[in-house]
Amino acid sequence: MIILGLNSYHGDASACLVRDGVLVAAAEEERFRRIKHWAGFPAEAIRYCLGQAKIELADVGHIAINSDPKSNLLRRAGYAVLQRPDLRLLIDRLRNQHRRASVDSELVQAFPGSEFRGTVHRIEHHRAHLSSAFHVSPFDEAVVLSIDGFGDFASAGWGVGRGTELSVDGRVWFPHSLGAFYQALTQYLGFPHYGDEYKVMGLAPYGEPRFLAQMRKIVLLQDDGTYRLDLRYFRHHQEKIAYEWSGGSPNVGTLFSTELENLLGPARAADAPLEQKHRDLARSVQAMYEDAFFHLITTLKERYRLDDLALAGGCAMNSVANGKILRQTPYKRVYVQSAAGDAGGAIGAALSVWHAKGGARTFHMDHAYWGPSATADELAALIEARRSEMEAVGCSIERIGDEARLCDETAAAIADGHVIGWFQGRMEWGPRALGNRSILGDPRRADMKDILNLKIKRRESFRPFAPSIQREHVAAWFEEEADVPFMMQVFQIRSERWEKIPAVTHVDGSGRLQTVDKATNPRYWQVIEAFREKTGVPMVLNTSFNENEPVVCRPEEALDCFLRTKMDMLVLGDWIVRRGGNALI
Repeated sequence: MIILGLNSYHGDASACLVRDGVLVAAAEEERFRRIKHWAGFPAEAIRYCLGQAKIELADVGHIAINSDPKSNLLRRAGYAVLQRPDLRLLIDRLRNQHRRASVDSELVQAFPGSEFRGTVHRIEHHRAHLSSAFHVSPFDEAVVLSIDGFGDFASAGWGVGRGTELSVDGRVWFPHSLGAFYQALTQYLGFPHYGDEYKVMGLAPYGEPRFLAQMRKIVLLQDDGTYRLDLRYFRHHQEKIAYEWSGGSPNVGTLFSTELENLLGPARAADAPLEQKHRDLARSVQAMYEDAFFHLITTLKERYRLDDLALAGGCAMNSVANGKILRQTPYKRVYVQSAAGDAGGAIGAALSVWHAKGGARTFHMDHAYWGPSATADELAALIEARRSEMEAVGCSIERIGDEARLCDETAAAIADGHVIGWFQGRMEWGPRALGNRSILGDPRRADMKDILNLKIKRRESFRPFAPSIQREHVAAWFEEEADVPFMMQVFQIRSERWEKIPAVTHVDGSGRLQTVDKATNPRYWQVIEAFREKTGVPMVLNTSFNENEPVVCRPEEALDCFLRTKMDMLVLGDWIVRRGGNALI
């Protein structure tokens, strides 16, 4: 059975392909369109998935979409009758539902001459999220929780996964939402773009929770473990809030009301300087989120008495909160897949259909390498086609067929303080670069953050960089010890290690780690091993291979990024391209 899973007409549009219950390919549309968080119909991601599986659209038996406009209709109707929201809000939602129902026409346009003869399935948004968390996890039985902004009139859903079965036992309904709270306060703090919430999370450790009392007026914890919003501070429940994707990039209108500014003071303009008040507000927002999050997951632990927890939804991208679960709750294991947000709902939708059809559970996602790759011949052809261009700007080019030597030379360059573009194998699924589309640096250099921002990233100075650490050395460097293959948890670095790895130690002594297993990414593990042999440090600094754009997908994009930035070295498969001149700044 071949199932195509889609996240369509929403930010982070994506596609995946599941064959007989096993994931074959998955990718976000932004990687092909080169527009961050691309929304709309994921035609190019579908094209990639079909090509990776070596099939045509006509071979697909089922298409599963992680949204069902017909779900929760009584809830929707009751809200409209009782609350009487702006008529434009209702019209806009009906228009969006119609657009999301147009899969057949989109397929005809994207794949002329190829007919889809299968069945389209609409999977309720949070059920898809829950499936994407549990059905790819290593757990036989677990509490499963989805938290996000909104999807199909709900902002959260939870239940229990057992084998192939998945119950949905409760939800938080529109207009109450932790995701909407975090997004509204992100906008208030002067970060207006879709997906900017991670900036608030990075800024929070620089402040104190001085505004937590005010936050507790905005988010109200309930006795049953859930939460409600004081809607005076929001607009989304009564007014039409713009959600558009002009040019493919999502744009969300202002969610907060003037009452929020009456409570907290004037909102920060995007170009205004960051003051200590803003840092304290960011810390207070994160603290309030954590209060509500732990209030819910602790209640679920008491209710179900299970040791394992699987998380999904946009809020499951809050790696700071995720990293505190093992420390602050009785849960013993946590699993968050690499595309926990809406993109990952494509996999949950596909697996929901697979298990509903009686399919067995045989797949565990223990790595994120489900995207496109380049063959050795393709890489060689690219190098030859652009050799003169590279040599004209002083680059040297060498192919190294011996993997041990390739990794050793890369590690030596990292240890010398050079910035390395690392392009290998299949692209990662999800927003994190995990060792195949990464920029690597020396975690021991206190100035490495400044070097990276000057040479390539040009991003806010408060945002941390991440350590990729060999799995077997986690306990010696971090206070917690667990598998974190997708960089979805922040752990505390042991205090005696802070001075040794300042480039990846955040201001509060934490690090958003990625554990690297030799079995799932042997070449990346070998680079870190070579670096460990030279320095005694079993990790490298890892950030995404991009420059204010989506993470690179194709080797041409990696080479372009290398040439237009001040990166020192590019490792493209077996090829090393070195920039001439003094590499250090």
